[in-house]
Amino acid sequence: MPEINGVMMQSFHWYSPGGGTLWQMLKTQAPDLAKAGYTALWLPPAYKGFSGAHDVGYGVYDLYDLGEFDQRGTIATKYGTRQDYLAAIATLQQHNLQVYADAVLNHKMGGDNLETFNATPYAQHDRLHPLGELQEIRSFTHFHFPGRQGKYSPFEWHWHHFDAVDYNHNEPDRRDTVYLIEGNQFDDYAALEHGNFDYLMGCDLDFQNAEVRETLLHWGKWYLDTTHVDGFRLDAIKHISAWFFPEWLQALESHAQRDLFVVGEYWVPNLESLLWYLDAVGGRMTVFDVCLHYNFHYASKSGGHYDMRRILDGTLMQYRPTHAVTFVENHDSQPLQALESPVEPWFKPLAYALILLRCEGYPCVFQPDYYGADYEDRGRDGNLYTIHLPSHRWLIDKFLYARRHCAYGPQYDYFDHYNTIGWTRLGNAEHPNAIAVLMSDGPAGSKWMEVGKPHARFVDLTEHIQDPVYTNEYGWGEFFCQGGSVSVWIEHSMMPRHAIGEA
Repeated sequence: MPEINGVMMQSFHWYSPGGGTLWQMLKTQAPDLAKAGYTALWLPPAYKGFSGAHDVGYGVYDLYDLGEFDQRGTIATKYGTRQDYLAAIATLQQHNLQVYADAVLNHKMGGDNLETFNATPYAQHDRLHPLGELQEIRSFTHFHFPGRQGKYSPFEWHWHHFDAVDYNHNEPDRRDTVYLIEGNQFDDYAALEHGNFDYLMGCDLDFQNAEVRETLLHWGKWYLDTTHVDGFRLDAIKHISAWFFPEWLQALESHAQRDLFVVGEYWVPNLESLLWYLDAVGGRMTVFDVCLHYNFHYASKSGGHYDMRRILDGTLMQYRPTHAVTFVENHDSQPLQALESPVEPWFKPLAYALILLRCEGYPCVFQPDYYGADYEDRGRDGNLYTIHLPSHRWLIDKFLYARRHCAYGPQYDYFDHYNTIGWTRLGNAEHPNAIAVLMSDGPAGSKWMEVGKPHARFVDLTEHIQDPVYTNEYGWGEFFCQGGSVSVWIEHSMMPRHAIGEA
């Protein structure tokens, strides 16, 4: 389970360098990440994808191939070999960093052989009304993994293990069609977009099938025994029957004889849907606060015209903080990706202060926001774009320091101005030092806030403002921030004696 004031990092992005270097790089970074204040890392999918050494990991081919077998044109995955992966996990855990594996269980891609069966065509955007009658199709639904030859599991996948596919070899150029396989229905208790959003891509696993559930349980137990990870990030859970994961997780925890941390990706900016899902799974996992991400996105695009008093409205952080994993950006929302909804660079320090320095939620830092990233790709218009994501490490390290040392105890909110908002944390018995955070998405601002420390000297950890603040006899002070900026005020005695983030 996460530590008190724990922080995870998403340790990759869609354009992370290939060539099998990521696992080795994480081993090297482990000491500095732990020293900075991270307590967990979410690693990318570690198994073989259908595009081999170039697959980010979400086009799953073989869940058992962690970079060990010559399949899909490569032995190593994009991130390295099985040996590299296991060594990286061990090194991270030696530095007291928990490791969360990415479990992509919704679909498979890159089947080894064609199979013939009957299916009914549906439009991608309408899963309620068929486009035509039941017809014979051919699709790559036989997965027998010739490179692995049954090691770890003899199970082979066939057409009857899937409920739908999107490819018919008899009509290879037909697009935007989903073929519901004869004898099946779209999974129940899935998202209701398009009428039923069970189907996402590739060969969609049929969770009504007992063999499918059994093989996924076998894989989960094998994965825990093999990797010793501390938990899972579950991909695309709104496309999977909600009743499956509580059963699966209960069996895995019973097998491992330990608790597992689990966060699910239910990508919809709708609080009611997220709350429904959390209730449907009996609170057995956390989910990403997609609503908060979109608030950050819209605020960053508003150029100072966003009502900052409303920045937490309609979010899990506000309504179910115990089950919220908060984030600013991720691999799907980054520029040029499928769910593109980037948070503009100027606003990211404000957003990270909101998730790292408040008491609600379990924050997740996006690797490119920490280290920076540069990449090229084509947009939806077909044009080539060059993207630069600047590093915010200098400030994030300061926020991590403040979170680790000062962000405890009662929290007082001052969300009472259109642009300028703030809050204070008064500390507790183990961490008695107070903190005051003030930010503005518009002009420079100030605010009287209570920190519970009479006649105390506070300094701006961010170094944006040089003059100190002195509290009065009642423990109140007038704190300041620059325009479009955030300042983090800590007691002078807590100011680090060296540059935060230095080795």
